[in-house]
Amino acid sequence: MSSDPHDAASTFDIVHNSEPAETLLAGFSEFGLAGLTAVDYLIDQLDLEETGHIAAENLPSIAPFSGGLAHHHTRLFSRPDLDITVLMGELFVPLGAADPFGSAIVEWTERNSVEEIAVLSGVPLDHDPEAHRSFYIATEDYREKHLADLDSETSPQPMENGYLSGINGSLVTHGLEPLLAVCVYTTPVHPRSPDIDAALRLLETVEDVYDLDIDTGPIEEFAASVGAYYERLAEHVQDTREDDRYDDRMYM
Repeated sequence: MSSDPHDAASTFDIVHNSEPAETLLAGFSEFGLAGLTAVDYLIDQLDLEETGHIAAENLPSIAPFSGGLAHHHTRLFSRPDLDITVLMGELFVPLGAADPFGSAIVEWTERNSVEEIAVLSGVPLDHDPEAHRSFYIATEDYREKHLADLDSETSPQPMENGYLSGINGSLVTHGLEPLLAVCVYTTPVHPRSPDIDAALRLLETVEDVYDLDIDTGPIEEFAASVGAYYERLAEHVQDTREDDRYDDRMYM
């Protein structure tokens, strides 16, 4: 029997000190960090408090910290008067551990009367500016409950074709059973990380679907400053390449 921890199956333990709400809203560490950035901002804007965490065995450990204080990598946040629990996952879960992770979350929802899961996620794909909007991949019961009557220009649109893998694929697959409604809200993300504009689109979707009052002013200002920074960086890189094009004298 191998003693290599990488050969052992990943396991997850969910600990919480208050009953979760009927809706679980999640953002995970993935390409572009759009979903993770969105739920992080949502936690701050809605003044949510940490009410639990998920511990992982047989995965590379990380210890996030803020202001010098360490915290769990995957945490639950809520408040008594809001029927949404937010799951913020800063640990990257590799593909091989995605299904055990998704199964642990689903089993926890079944034990705690959670009725639906909504995931905020960015997708890396080639796109033009017209695709800068949110899309959804949902189970039928979730679509009927939340999306059938949304018809504004900014409402999320159905994603036409494709498939989901990783955590998102695991959760949606579980949601095909009748006891749990699941939706993945997604939007195209750029290679830079984090994609603040994508996070903003996801926040606007959450505000629309769940009728929340979110002040997006600060993140809009941050998105503008990040965009300006990357534009300056791109110009600097281009100028540097042009200046150095004929200055390499290594072999002279």
